[in-house]
Amino acid sequence: MCLNTIFSNERGVRLTKANRISGHRPLITAGYENNGVATYISNPEQKIFSKNVITIDMFGNTFFRNYEFSADDNILVLTSLIGDIPNSAQIYIASSINKAIAEKYSYGKQFRQMSFNETLITLPIYDNGKIAFDYMTDYIKELEAERIKELEAYLFATGLNDYVLTDEEKKLIEDFKNGTVHWGTFKIGELFDHIVQGRRLKKDDQLPGELPFVMSGTTNTGIANYISNDVRIFPANSLTVDIFGSVFYRNYEYGMGDDTGAYWNSDNHISKYGLLFIGVAIEKSLLGQYNYGYKLRSSKSLDKEIQLPVKSDAKPDFDMMSDYIRAVEKLVIKGVIEWKDKQIAMMTKIVNEHTS
Repeated sequence: MCLNTIFSNERGVRLTKANRISGHRPLITAGYENNGVATYISNPEQKIFSKNVITIDMFGNTFFRNYEFSADDNILVLTSLIGDIPNSAQIYIASSINKAIAEKYSYGKQFRQMSFNETLITLPIYDNGKIAFDYMTDYIKELEAERIKELEAYLFATGLNDYVLTDEEKKLIEDFKNGTVHWGTFKIGELFDHIVQGRRLKKDDQLPGELPFVMSGTTNTGIANYISNDVRIFPANSLTVDIFGSVFYRNYEYGMGDDTGAYWNSDNHISKYGLLFIGVAIEKSLLGQYNYGYKLRSSKSLDKEIQLPVKSDAKPDFDMMSDYIRAVEKLVIKGVIEWKDKQIAMMTKIVNEHTS
């Protein structure tokens, strides 16, 4: 069936970066990363779209939005023409739209009003020809229940189901909040005995394989491909910093392009959690300084200064950094587990209601 028989659409309004006022309302722009949420604004004149609608961007990326938002002019906002559609069914429909228009649109051929009018999607229907929203809702709920079970098994297998803070961890978090932690200033070059820029490997020369190949960008944490080329392999337990200042921790071996640098120590005296803390500190110190016109190279980062917790001898307190990141991880896991338990309880209630 055609999209325009189910939905009307409204285009968002252009809002340039220079005119965006920081706030708490999501601004949707074209792109897949972060579901198209580019930033958060408070512009009073920018239209606020209601929650529980579907958006399609100029590349055909389609998402269900269960929150209010604003959108730029590269976004079509879809509103039901046939009455209320359950949220789960809208998620199903958004997936059907994605399937129908995947890889059909680009900068050269953008999804616009005519595209909307021509788009056909496949949906389940009853014998009388009406759309089977109940089926779609049940299907999505089954998928959610399956994913929750997988999450539960993963948390247990990895030991991440332990989210209870110790007294020491509670005190450490309070110390950071209250500003009682002592800090010192360090040059990035002082923290690592290896800082190496990658080597260029053109996309056309990359051979399929299993080695992650890291390039600049935040999508998929910078992993652009998996290769089998004879390239230098960089070690696990290291950080990468790209030309834009994006920082990622790597717990695996990888290859790397010339737009990224690797940072590590031969003796691995800084743990995974310590490096995660340092990575955040580095990214914070580089934020907003680099772009295509002014790129960061590893050699330029050596004298960049970052702030780190210190011991009484003014040396970096790697143990404190590690303990703090572990404590924060527990807090995040707690939120995930509480969400999971809530979802399981809701699913159990629904099943009981249908079987009673």
